[in-house]
Amino acid sequence: MNRAGTLTGKRQRILKGMLEAVGTQGYEQTTVQDAIAKVGLYRQAFYDNFHDKEDCYLEALEAGSAWIELAMRRAVVDEVGWRDQLRGALTGLLGFLEEEPEIGRALLVEVHAAGPRAVAKRTEAMERAARAVDLAREEGEDDAPAISAEAVVAGILAVLHSRLAGRQDKGFARLLPELMYLAVLPYFGAEAAAAEMRARSA
Repeated sequence: MNRAGTLTGKRQRILKGMLEAVGTQGYEQTTVQDAIAKVGLYRQAFYDNFHDKEDCYLEALEAGSAWIELAMRRAVVDEVGWRDQLRGALTGLLGFLEEEPEIGRALLVEVHAAGPRAVAKRTEAMERAARAVDLAREEGEDDAPAISAEAVVAGILAVLHSRLAGRQDKGFARLLPELMYLAVLPYFGAEAAAAEMRARSA
């Protein structure tokens, strides 16, 4: 079963259908009919819940972000230290993208096509991620640059955006050592970051 596959309510099904349609066809090309066709519903079901495509997509962005964050939280439930928690969270994120690349594409690639309100929602999600990353200061180097968390999140997003925009649907899990290196370096130094890279063969 896929990560967002347990949705049963019509509203939630339409949100998932919108993300899948946008991730497959792009936001500008996607129609209301495309979204409801993905989940086998009629137009009336759509307009009973949403004003228009933009209204649906904006809510779908929030729902999709929540699905990803849930996958990340589940992956860190037994982890304690920052590095172990981050490794678990990234494992959850990359696993989600392996199973739901279309949703990942809708969340990370197509937001600019949807306009400033959509971009603002993604920015909020990135700010939440940056606050979580910056908790490394409690365990790592106090002199890490102030923009470290912002840079780490932006870097991870850029890597994932590139893969998704290029229609890569598999191989996300293999990115884990490099992404851990990127995140660990400013807080714990080159030796700790290199250890994350060596974990590839562990």
